[in-house]
Amino acid sequence: MLLGENILMALAAIRSNKLRSFLTMLGIIIGISAVIAIQTVGNSLTASFSDTMTSLGASNIMVGVTQRSDKDTEGAESGLVFEGYRNERTPGEKDYIKDDMIEDFEREFSQDIEYIIESAGLGNGTVGIEGNSAKVVVSGGNEGYFRSLDLELVAGREIGDKAIEGGKAVCLISDYAVGKLYNTEDYEKAVGQCIEVVSGQKFYDLTIVGVYKLNDSGMLFGGNTERQTDLYTTLKYVKSKTHIDGYPSFTVVKSSASTESSNDFRSRIQIFFDKYYHTNRLFEVTTSSYESMLEQMTSMLGSISLAISIIAGIALLVGGIGVMNIMLVSISERTREIGIRKALGATNGSIRLQFIIEAMMLCIIGGLIGIIIGVIGGSVAAGAMDVTAKASGSSIVLSVGFSMAIGLFFGYYPANKAAKMNPIDALTYE
Repeated sequence: MLLGENILMALAAIRSNKLRSFLTMLGIIIGISAVIAIQTVGNSLTASFSDTMTSLGASNIMVGVTQRSDKDTEGAESGLVFEGYRNERTPGEKDYIKDDMIEDFEREFSQDIEYIIESAGLGNGTVGIEGNSAKVVVSGGNEGYFRSLDLELVAGREIGDKAIEGGKAVCLISDYAVGKLYNTEDYEKAVGQCIEVVSGQKFYDLTIVGVYKLNDSGMLFGGNTERQTDLYTTLKYVKSKTHIDGYPSFTVVKSSASTESSNDFRSRIQIFFDKYYHTNRLFEVTTSSYESMLEQMTSMLGSISLAISIIAGIALLVGGIGVMNIMLVSISERTREIGIRKALGATNGSIRLQFIIEAMMLCIIGGLIGIIIGVIGGSVAAGAMDVTAKASGSSIVLSVGFSMAIGLFFGYYPANKAAKMNPIDALTYE
């Protein structure tokens, strides 16, 4: 009963000085809303990134040729090492991962891998038919590559294993490109047609065997800029045109039956390829996974959120000091009231509790307003980034608790000062 009465008294005191109470709460509101908004945006980005990584295959291992990071790289050619200087290099064909290396890898890791994704490109190109044109990016892939794409066909068929193995000059083209080329939504008309792709000064003749549905979530550029879509063909066909031996990178899809952790699997792959590159002074093979990328992304966002939350915490500290200041003013204004209550038998503890609750109510109300503003602000920011907003429940609970703690901490001194007042001095206070 006493607690309820004190809460009602605190709310009455806040209502009687609305502007002063609001200004007192402002620091709390700003600090809490900033923390909630930051946590909401961070959680939203992490969840979106996690969903993307999962759809791509979180346990997939990317194997690629990268420049060595040690000082031997910097002094390999000249014999000189400049501290703090790094000459960035791009691996050449001689540094690529060769087919025989990948074949040895497949044999040794046959029980651990589902399939391998290999691809190569012919670059950007244009397809032209009877005055119509469509911009494409030509990519060739192996069986694993097409398996990973998981395309939805609207006409024709997939590129078969025999065509992939034989390096046939066949392709899959998007429904968007077919619409541009043939001015029709009857995509079956495009199946079996021979098209000529112009890329740079080179021409490539390909036969359409299938039309796939373009993912509408892809980026469309404004104005009259034409959309560029992927045109998929066989890896051996692309290699026969580029005459490039090897790959700068490929992807390993881990077997679902394997119980080995991704990090351990990556380490074994790293050790396997090190034996091929131990004499290469400039480049080495490194491994990474979407799972490790997700961990790094989460860690980075967590660090950024923590840093900004600490800055927001300064606003909370300032808000707490404001609460203490206004409570001291309030006690000074209500000295006679305190004296009367003590003269009527109020204990020091009841006086102390009254003003502590009033300080806590200021902070709780400010915290609740801050939570509402923070959730709305975070949701708007997440929407602007085109990700689904995910407010942090734990942050909201912690914010309420933190608001109460601020009220208790910064309200105790003024409340204790009020409790220790001499009733005679309080009654005669002018």
